[in-house]
Amino acid sequence: MALGPGKYDDLATLVRDGAKADGVIVIVIGGSKGGGFSVQATGEVTAMLPALLRKLADDIERDLTD
Repeated sequence: MALGPGKYDDLATLVRDGAKADGVIVIVIGGSKGGGFSVQATGEVTAMLPALLRKLADDIERDLTD
């Protein structure tokens, strides 16, 4: 979840701590707990996520059509 713990919050913690990051998004497709995502980020990073995810989606779509 964008706010509060998600299904895969434990994995998000491992990734964030391991990367020493200000924020992470973990997206799981077909995982042991089903699909889901978890976000751990500062408020500033969380506020940037909608624009970042839109750009990421555009980049993926462009890569797939090139």
